[in-house]
Amino acid sequence: MKRLLAITLHFSVLLAGPSLVFAKGKTVRIVIEGADLPKPIDIADPKILANFNVWTGPGTYSTSPGFDANAPSFIVDWSQGPVTEVPHALQRYRVSFYVSFHDERIAIAYVVFYGYDPATGSGYVYLPGRSDQYYSLNVRAIFRGVEGNWFRAWSTWENVAGPLITNAKSHAAP
Repeated sequence: MKRLLAITLHFSVLLAGPSLVFAKGKTVRIVIEGADLPKPIDIADPKILANFNVWTGPGTYSTSPGFDANAPSFIVDWSQGPVTEVPHALQRYRVSFYVSFHDERIAIAYVVFYGYDPATGSGYVYLPGRSDQYYSLNVRAIFRGVEGNWFRAWSTWENVAGPLITNAKSHAAP
């Protein structure tokens, strides 16, 4: 019995350890990359970044009054739940979140895929699933329990990402 408890505690520390380390980091950069972009879009404005805290949503917690893990946050509107059917004609982008640590290191903490449907103007966010690239990176930071699903993008994210992507594409060669 003691051995089982020791093994369980060991694995709990291994799984929680990276989350505790990463959770201390503040989002300092978001990079949007896509085949139709001439170069990556780099978001580093602290005022914009303050809206997109990677440490919110399912799988996170806070003792702050009023914290709601299902409230729109990060770049996802969690309140709508997973989307069962996503349009096939999405323009897809990889969105990487970088955090800074107390020792001033900056490292990538989380990666999702953002899809935009130009026909409807709707955006969607995919959290990589178990068999996807970036799954391991993401669950070391936060295991949300909803990986492998598409969600509706948060309108605040749409208002930032949409114009940045449109502007970047309009400045592409001819």
